[in-house]
Amino acid sequence: MRKAFLKNVREKLTEMRRQTLREISNDLKQGREGAKDEGMDTYDLASEERDREISFILTDRERERLQAIQEALERVEGGTYGICDNCETEIAPARLEALPFTRLCVSCQAEREKEAKASRRFDDERTYRKLSATDVDEENT
Repeated sequence: MRKAFLKNVREKLTEMRRQTLREISNDLKQGREGAKDEGMDTYDLASEERDREISFILTDRERERLQAIQEALERVEGGTYGICDNCETEIAPARLEALPFTRLCVSCQAEREKEAKASRRFDDERTYRKLSATDVDEENT
């Protein structure tokens, strides 16, 4: 890939890493400040707990994003940036511009999503069958 493109990508990824670290830091700071529950009733405490859970979920996503950004920076330095992990073809520059830490080309990503959707559908069908079979057994006894 061109050196100018890789330089721009490195700068973009570095800025994304800084921003993500700031967001994680702010979330942790808000979590510590929100831990004061003096004078709160049960509903306020439940609402506060729900907000904390949502914050943890978001923080986990931010950590995953941070990991993906770091790995992309390592690929830039290692000379493997922009190569699909699955089929080893070049990832389209437009895709890298839109999602600079991606590891898959569009077709491999689409295939992965299709497989995940089919797997979820299969799991849902198995759960439905188990529930319905159990319900019938309970009615017969």
